[in-house]
Amino acid sequence: MENLRDRVEEGKSETVKENDAPPVDDCCPICFGDFTVPCKADCGHWYCANCILQVWNYSSASKPCKCPMCCRYVNRLTPAASLHHQQEQEVTEVLKSIVRYNLLFVGGARGLVQKVRELPLLIKRMLGEMMDPDRNDAYLHEMRLFAMILSTLYAATPFNFIPTGSLGIVRVFDYAAIAMVIILRLIGIYRRRRLTQRVRQLAAAQPLDE
Repeated sequence: MENLRDRVEEGKSETVKENDAPPVDDCCPICFGDFTVPCKADCGHWYCANCILQVWNYSSASKPCKCPMCCRYVNRLTPAASLHHQQEQEVTEVLKSIVRYNLLFVGGARGLVQKVRELPLLIKRMLGEMMDPDRNDAYLHEMRLFAMILSTLYAATPFNFIPTGSLGIVRVFDYAAIAMVIILRLIGIYRRRRLTQRVRQLAAAQPLDE
C-alpha cells in the first residue's frame, strides 16, 4: 500500500515538473527559436519571456497583451521552474520584468499600487503610442475620462484660476483632452513625414550600382 502511495506521489511530482517546463519538442511561437527564459501565459501557451514582453511593449500600455496563439489577455506570466535556481544576470533581469508585468495586471489594490509606481513609464509609453499614426487606439476615451476626473477634482477645490466662460469646467477639460490627442497625432504624422523625407534623401544621395 505504501509503495502504491509513493508511486502516486512520484507521478504527481513528475506531472508538476512537466507542467512547469515547456514541451521539449516545441519552439517559441513568436521567434520560432528554442525557448530562452521560457515562461507560460495563463492560457497555457509557452513563450520566450523577452518575446512576449516585446509583444506587450508594442501593444497598449494600459492593458495586458493578448496571446498571439489564442488572443486571450495574458494577465499572468509564469517562468519555468528551473529558472528560479539560475543566477545569471540576464535571467534575473528578465524575471524582474515578469514580476513587474504580473503586478501591473494582478488587479485589486496591489495592481493599482503598481500602476501608480510605474506611472511615469506608462505615461511615456502612452504618449508615444498616441503619436503613432499607424495605431487606431489614440487613447481618446482614456484621456476624456482622465479629464473628467481632473475637472471633478478641480471643482471640489476652492481654486478658480481657469477661465471657463459659458462652457463650464467639465467641457473645458474635455475639449483640452480632445485637443491634446489631436495635437499629438499631428505631431506623429509630421515626424513620420520628416523621417520618410530623410530616408528618401539618403537613398537618393547614394550612388546607383552600375
